[in-house]
Amino acid sequence: MSQLKSLKDLSKIKGKTVFLRVDFNVPISGGRVSDTTKIEKLKTNINSLLNEKCKVILASHLGRPQKKGRDGLSLKPVKKISEKILEHEIDFLDINDETKNKIKNSKQKLIMLENLRFDSGEESNSKEYAKLLSSFADVYINEAFSCSHRSHASIDSITDFLDAYAGSTIIDEVDALEKVFLNSKKPVACLIGGSKISTKIDLIINLMPKMDFMIIGGAMANNFFKHEGFNIGKSLIEQNIETTIKSIYQESKRHECELILPIDVICSKKFDQAGENKKLSEVNDDDIILDIGIESTDKIDSILQKSKTVLWNGPFGLFEYDDFANGTNDISRSIAKYTKTNNLISVAGGGDTLAAIKKSNHQNDFTYISTAGGAFLEWLEGKILPGLKVLEK
Repeated sequence: MSQLKSLKDLSKIKGKTVFLRVDFNVPISGGRVSDTTKIEKLKTNINSLLNEKCKVILASHLGRPQKKGRDGLSLKPVKKISEKILEHEIDFLDINDETKNKIKNSKQKLIMLENLRFDSGEESNSKEYAKLLSSFADVYINEAFSCSHRSHASIDSITDFLDAYAGSTIIDEVDALEKVFLNSKKPVACLIGGSKISTKIDLIINLMPKMDFMIIGGAMANNFFKHEGFNIGKSLIEQNIETTIKSIYQESKRHECELILPIDVICSKKFDQAGENKKLSEVNDDDIILDIGIESTDKIDSILQKSKTVLWNGPFGLFEYDDFANGTNDISRSIAKYTKTNNLISVAGGGDTLAAIKKSNHQNDFTYISTAGGAFLEWLEGKILPGLKVLEK
């Protein structure tokens, strides 16, 4: 992969006004930010720029105001909590022709712009909007890997008007992914969970040549059970996916990547009713498969114990319910344990993976956990991310 321009390539940053593209697209409930992980993650980087006497412009989107309207999508609650986390006062500014002068005259070293997507030019990658944004600063730094799969004005076109660099969070993310995909220590195990195989097919096919073990879990495993002739009762299943399932088996054989499926499952009649551990052959017509079983977690643990690198995307059960979170929690516990004791390189991210790991309380025990969703998956699928392309040397 091409190298990215980083701050090491910038001869002088001291005293500059920096347009810092961040991802502060955080959950807000009742006017309060309910998860501050993304803000906390950038505290050190922001303070480093402030220590260089920079004026830092924090620029982010929040939600989809062009589709759902602006109500509840102002970044003002984010500004308020950011002041506490970053321990600095922040000037909050709307984006218009007056913004440049307001930034120049502001006594604060931290500025936060209103939601970038309030202007339709952001998502249309408007050159005019990008030029306006670029006029606010001397240099552009992208710290939003999670947004870098989108050709938006603050990610893509703005780099036509400002010298642009990858921030350290992007460098760290790419380094972590390359350890799995390009420079992995073998054996390499990949755990893919979630509900829909159709959303993961590109990921699985692209990863197969690099993996020694491809471990499938979550509701998507039901499609494989049915393919192998097992009864799946009333379990969630995706229709018209048989050709996709066959292609995964073929790719597994072609690349000598062992395909691992659960050998037992936790079944229940209802989501709010405790489940029963059953072999696949014991699933009844009125059962719903909601988690992997004890033998399956033991088998996965034995694979993780002998692996040197692991990539994890997607929960292996309906982890939101405690009765069906055991499989996912056990996997999280095993990865955390071997990361500590066996020097396992562990990378996780995408979808609900972070929430699942947080529930198991092992979010600090992996080599790297990505907060990116779509960008994380698209990079692993081998797709070109526009936001990274424009930062290449």
